[in-house]
Amino acid sequence: MSSLLPFDSLLCNLLGLSVTLWITLLLVFIIVPAIFGVSFGIRRLYMKTLLRIFTWATLRIERGVKENSHTLYKPLTNGIIAKESTSLEESMGELRSSGRAVNKPEFELSDIFYFCRQGMESIMDDEVTKRFSAEELETWNLLTRTNYNFQHISLRLTVLWGLGMLVRYTFLLPLRIALAFTGVSLLVFGTTLVGYLPNGRFKEFLSRHVHLMCYRICVRALTAIITYHGSENRPRNGGICVANHTSPIDVIILASDGYYAMIGQVHGGLMGIIQRAMVKSCPHVWFERSEVKDRHLVAKRLTDHVQDKSKLPILIFPEGTCINNTSVMMFKKGSFEIGATVYPVAIKYDPRFGDAFWNSSKYGMITYLLRMMTSWAIVCSVWYLPPMTRREDEDAVQFANRVKSAIARQGGLVDLLWDGGLKREKVKEAFKEEQQRLYSRIISGNQENRSRS
Repeated sequence: MSSLLPFDSLLCNLLGLSVTLWITLLLVFIIVPAIFGVSFGIRRLYMKTLLRIFTWATLRIERGVKENSHTLYKPLTNGIIAKESTSLEESMGELRSSGRAVNKPEFELSDIFYFCRQGMESIMDDEVTKRFSAEELETWNLLTRTNYNFQHISLRLTVLWGLGMLVRYTFLLPLRIALAFTGVSLLVFGTTLVGYLPNGRFKEFLSRHVHLMCYRICVRALTAIITYHGSENRPRNGGICVANHTSPIDVIILASDGYYAMIGQVHGGLMGIIQRAMVKSCPHVWFERSEVKDRHLVAKRLTDHVQDKSKLPILIFPEGTCINNTSVMMFKKGSFEIGATVYPVAIKYDPRFGDAFWNSSKYGMITYLLRMMTSWAIVCSVWYLPPMTRREDEDAVQFANRVKSAIARQGGLVDLLWDGGLKREKVKEAFKEEQQRLYSRIISGNQENRSRS
């Protein structure tokens, strides 16, 4: 029995040394750089190494497919094809016997085929539904969540995939969980302490740096590699920052480079603890569940906030739901009605390293975060666009569409007019009525115009 004591003592010493080394590495290479906002370039070197591995793996896949033509192969090309838009008159004119644009205000039997074709195209190539599924890749990233067949094409690929899974689950995942716990704990503890200080510049200074430090630690918990463009256009006090929405981590991506007032519904549990701590040190805008649907109350709270030029810019995602980062869908007009300066921000993720899109109808928050923490990395680009204000000759909807178009153009995203809420709701009657109105103009509108003239 006594002979085991030296071994137990040695084991305890090794364990203590390992924990000390682990904490030292966290402090030196992650936490301290996050406090001062510096980077050693390790993550970018890691990203370049992954790109080389992905390229090699894709070449092995292509070679394996050629050698084994019977292997089930799913093309790795993006299935989103932009169609050249045509008007209702032009499309219907192609189906009529003349083959020209509609110039007779009358009904023809061939008009039925236009609506049949539109219905079939909507089923086969639905512009809305495919925005809520994972973006397809041009290269395989050694994750079976993107394709379940490729790891079996060759022995080398199988070994590489197995090693990658071992690294992600035994090294990266524990490290990321430790960092996430550290970041969230410091956020709650730090903002609570700052909240007891009297209001003033010193409190604002501490609050800003506590928020930035904690969000930067959380960014490192995802091995996020972010490139910011146009820093001179960062949102300023008294304005509204609007961005396209792909994931809950959009907030962390933006808040690690700027200081924002958040807006949202009051939650319970861990999220509620974080919200209550944050609002003590910073004027965030939280609504009770019963207040969220009161548009006038929400608009008044937003207006009161932005009219005070000493308060932080509000961070809003006007789409109201997460889109798969291939497009930008309809912006809700509420945040564009209050007359504040709008600071557009475009966020574009690189899906080769990990799919940041949150399909909330398929995955819960815990499952989603686990998928993020077992991905290779989160790589994205953020563009701060020049501030925009509402023109005298446009309403809130037109202003929202102009901002949305600017974000889509900068981020290389498809600009869609559809409401993202359609993934959970039926098509509004207004959309159906609009198609009926356009067709009624064709068969009766021209005749009415002639009688008036």
